[in-house]
Amino acid sequence: MAVPKSKVSKQRRNKRRSSVWKLETPGLNTCPKCGAARLPHRMCKACMSYNGHDFSVKAAESK
Repeated sequence: MAVPKSKVSKQRRNKRRSSVWKLETPGLNTCPKCGAARLPHRMCKACMSYNGHDFSVKAAESK
Protein backbone atom coordinates (compact mmCIF):
# COMPACT_ATOMS: atom_id res chain seq x y z
CA MET A 1 0.00 0.00 0.00
CA ALA A 2 1.30 3.46 -0.87
CA VAL A 3 2.23 5.55 2.14
CA PRO A 4 3.29 9.23 1.98
CA LYS A 5 6.97 9.70 2.80
CA SER A 6 6.34 12.97 4.64
CA LYS A 7 3.50 15.22 5.69
CA VAL A 8 2.14 17.63 3.10
CA SER A 9 1.88 21.04 4.73
CA LYS A 10 -1.33 23.07 4.65
CA GLN A 11 0.34 25.68 2.47
CA ARG A 12 1.49 23.13 -0.13
CA ARG A 13 -1.91 21.40 -0.11
CA ASN A 14 -3.78 24.70 -0.55
CA LYS A 15 -1.36 25.85 -3.26
CA ARG A 16 -2.16 22.72 -5.25
CA ARG A 17 -5.91 23.22 -4.82
CA SER A 18 -5.92 26.89 -5.81
CA SER A 19 -7.08 28.03 -9.22
CA VAL A 20 -4.25 30.53 -9.79
CA TRP A 21 -2.36 28.15 -12.11
CA LYS A 22 -5.29 27.64 -14.52
CA LEU A 23 -4.98 29.12 -18.00
CA GLU A 24 -6.95 32.18 -19.01
CA THR A 25 -9.32 32.19 -21.94
CA PRO A 26 -7.60 33.00 -25.23
CA GLY A 27 -8.07 36.44 -26.75
CA LEU A 28 -10.22 36.99 -29.80
CA ASN A 29 -8.98 38.35 -33.13
CA THR A 30 -11.02 39.93 -35.88
CA CYS A 31 -11.27 38.23 -39.25
CA PRO A 32 -9.49 40.30 -41.94
CA LYS A 33 -12.09 39.29 -44.53
CA CYS A 34 -15.43 39.81 -42.77
CA GLY A 35 -14.48 41.46 -39.46
CA ALA A 36 -16.16 38.82 -37.25
CA ALA A 37 -14.57 37.77 -33.96
CA ARG A 38 -12.64 34.48 -34.12
CA LEU A 39 -10.04 32.56 -32.14
CA PRO A 40 -6.43 33.01 -33.25
CA HIS A 41 -5.01 30.38 -35.65
CA ARG A 42 -8.48 29.05 -36.47
CA MET A 43 -10.85 29.30 -39.39
CA CYS A 44 -13.50 32.03 -39.29
CA LYS A 45 -16.92 30.42 -38.82
CA ALA A 46 -18.72 33.36 -40.41
CA CYS A 47 -16.97 33.44 -43.81
CA MET A 48 -15.16 30.05 -43.70
CA SER A 49 -11.75 31.52 -44.55
CA TYR A 50 -8.31 31.12 -43.01
CA ASN A 51 -4.95 32.64 -43.96
CA GLY A 52 -6.33 34.08 -47.20
CA HIS A 53 -7.90 30.79 -48.35
CA ASP A 54 -11.64 30.28 -48.73
CA PHE A 55 -12.96 26.94 -47.42
CA SER A 56 -16.65 27.46 -48.10
CA VAL A 57 -18.76 24.91 -49.96
CA LYS A 58 -18.90 27.16 -53.05
CA ALA A 59 -15.11 27.17 -53.36
CA ALA A 60 -14.96 23.36 -53.12
CA GLU A 61 -17.58 22.89 -55.85
CA SER A 62 -15.76 25.12 -58.36
CA LYS A 63 -12.63 22.91 -58.33
